[in-house]
Amino acid sequence: MLLSMTGYGRANGSYGEKTLTAEVRALNAKITDVKLRLPGDYREKEIELRKIVADHAERGKIDVLLEVQNADGAANVSLNEGLFRGYHRELSRLTAELNIPSGEMLTALLRIPNVVNSPAGEMDEDEWLAMCEVIDRALNHLKVFRRQEGKVLEADLRLRLTNIMLLLTEVTPFEKERFTRMRDRIRNNMEEGIGKENLDPNRFEQEILFYLEKMDMSEEKSRLEQHCKYFLEQLDGKQESLGRTLNFISQEIGREINTLGAKAYDADIQRIVVQMKDELEKIKEQLANVL
Repeated sequence: MLLSMTGYGRANGSYGEKTLTAEVRALNAKITDVKLRLPGDYREKEIELRKIVADHAERGKIDVLLEVQNADGAANVSLNEGLFRGYHRELSRLTAELNIPSGEMLTALLRIPNVVNSPAGEMDEDEWLAMCEVIDRALNHLKVFRRQEGKVLEADLRLRLTNIMLLLTEVTPFEKERFTRMRDRIRNNMEEGIGKENLDPNRFEQEILFYLEKMDMSEEKSRLEQHCKYFLEQLDGKQESLGRTLNFISQEIGREINTLGAKAYDADIQRIVVQMKDELEKIKEQLANVL
């Protein structure tokens, strides 16, 4: 079963009179990129928390928000008055000097880094253990969300792979016709060039064999079919993190489709190849979001 890279998980818990909240958002990314927003006294646990999140979420852009609220529902935060006054003084001076409307200065000041802080203090280990349990539940909710999204992705990938395999079967009827047309074209060209009476049957057969070898698609068709079957076998397996593996297989599928196009020498086969490429592009778009 596939997992999507995008997802959301949230969980709440309590410790004493405090309410603990963990929120995890995940987006697709080629690497693991964990961003944390923590209360001040949780900073010492940042490295440990990054490892917990990275091990569970595996890959993607992961945003984690931890909040601690007191019994009255207020967040445990403090205002850096000195910093606030300094910014306010300088901004007031500049707005007056440059005749700029002050507007929502208060809102802007509160958004400046370090103006509003969670008070840093000694970490309560029992509280941290309680928060870890909340984080674990939020990450599990994230995984459930990813599984649900993964089912949709898997269904679409199976459809696109099936379409490519069906299109491959449509190539065969056109192969025999193009051989006949190529043979007739070569004979006509040689007869026009050197005269029908001067046509050497052996030379003619050599030319035919040369072009037949260039146009032979049997190996490419066989490899393409095997790659598609291998792709579906991976989807049928129990492994959940398949994004990289499926990307590698899709690259091999693309190489065989491109070679089929190069050997087509036929408008109908080229049309089928274009349809295959269209299905493959849709597969690649979906794989960009597979864990």
